[in-house]
Amino acid sequence: MASAIRSAPEIQSIAVIGTGTMGRGIAQVAAQRGMRVAVCDVDRAAAERAIEKIRGSLDRAVARGRVSGEEREAALGRLAAAGEVAAAAGGADLVIEAVPEDLELKRRIFAAAAAAAPAGALMASNTSSLSIAAIASAVPAPERVVGMHFFNPVPAMKLCEVVHHAGSAPEAVAAARGVAERMGKTPIVVRDAPGFASSRLGIALGMEAIRMVEEEVASPADIDTAMKLGYGHPMGPLELTDLVGLDVRLAIAEYLSGTLGERFTPPALLGRMVEEGRLGAKSGQGFYRWKDGKRVD
Repeated sequence: MASAIRSAPEIQSIAVIGTGTMGRGIAQVAAQRGMRVAVCDVDRAAAERAIEKIRGSLDRAVARGRVSGEEREAALGRLAAAGEVAAAAGGADLVIEAVPEDLELKRRIFAAAAAAAPAGALMASNTSSLSIAAIASAVPAPERVVGMHFFNPVPAMKLCEVVHHAGSAPEAVAAARGVAERMGKTPIVVRDAPGFASSRLGIALGMEAIRMVEEEVASPADIDTAMKLGYGHPMGPLELTDLVGLDVRLAIAEYLSGTLGERFTPPALLGRMVEEGRLGAKSGQGFYRWKDGKRVD
């Protein structure tokens, strides 16, 4: 029942399913904020490597004076690797799924997690655009399912979209907001609609910026400068596309085009760049050149 859903103060143990950039970031922030975290990947070795990457991230934070050595060790002590969803979710107060944007994959993970997690555990997806209702339909108690959409890089970005579908219990939404705040984030509450708030607006701006490059209106750097200096954006839409990943943005645009109409149709240039392997920061080349996650031009 909805009344049994864990409240934010009761959530002390989290299972993070997925060890990519987002999963690692979510796990790191939760551990830094005092929560025990099971980092889960079907390849347990990948989960162990993810913890080592989190160690590297915390080492860099210590070097920059943002985290003390004691805080780093305490956070690392709260992390554990898991190779099975059931093992990770079995003792969790909150399960956060952060796997690739594949609806059927997410539904399978939610079904497995729901079968193992305690009845009162909150369940959240980090999806940036897929239907929370469709994901929630894979579990016997969809009222405990919400979206918790974090932003990359998770340790630095303050926003968390809390997404509720028609069947989400108010207690689930309140718990997700409270946990986001405990993790140092500012939550906004959004209805389950294609692209939510951030992806819908971000993709609209990003696709138009790519069309402008395609039409040779201006260079990528000048388009980004226009948005930074003219509108106060901290980062231009093309640099952001590189950081998010051109393949990720293409997938979101194709989904939004199918659900909201042709205004979200991705430009041909984006498709070509993805086909050529120019995926942005993670491949070293997108609209800009990158090395070790930093722009080099």
